[in-house]
Amino acid sequence: MKIFSPLYQRAMAWARHPKAPWYLGILSFMESSFFPIPPDVMLAPMCLGNPKRVWWFAFLTTVTSVLGGILGYAIGYFAFSTIEPYLRDSHYWHAYQTAVEWFGGWGFWTVFVAGFSPIPYKVFTIAAGAMSMIFAPFVLASFIGRGARFFLVGGLMAWGGEKMEAVLHRYMDRIGWATVALVLVAVLLYR
Repeated sequence: MKIFSPLYQRAMAWARHPKAPWYLGILSFMESSFFPIPPDVMLAPMCLGNPKRVWWFAFLTTVTSVLGGILGYAIGYFAFSTIEPYLRDSHYWHAYQTAVEWFGGWGFWTVFVAGFSPIPYKVFTIAAGAMSMIFAPFVLASFIGRGARFFLVGGLMAWGGEKMEAVLHRYMDRIGWATVALVLVAVLLYR
């Protein structure tokens, strides 16, 4: 069943839209504090669709992600008691508890790892604020971690270029279904 190929083609069309950088910036900002969809899903096709602007897109994603992380920090610092009931009822509560535990042992490095990895960065930004992490190291770790991640994505897309786009287009449905299967296995193993 071809579900992912049409979505991929649509993402590539959006990536070439003149306002795509605005959408990327907004998505990146929101994801760092409250939105569930990572900016990589837009960054990668934008880099493939406009390879001359790869580094600009990676920079834009990094800056807006860190700004969104600062909002997440402020939410944790100023409004944690307001969002805590929602957080407890969500599937993010376990991740939040893990973030708090990691902050106790690693501080700066926790934000760096969360910024680079697929771990929900928003949980760590909120936890950093709730735990009153020193602000300057938080911002520095966010820039390094998020920048490393988004420049890596951009670099891989620049390196792969049109060949990468052709391969992705050809195998998108298989990749999509394999990803769904991996997520389901991970959920089953997690429970």
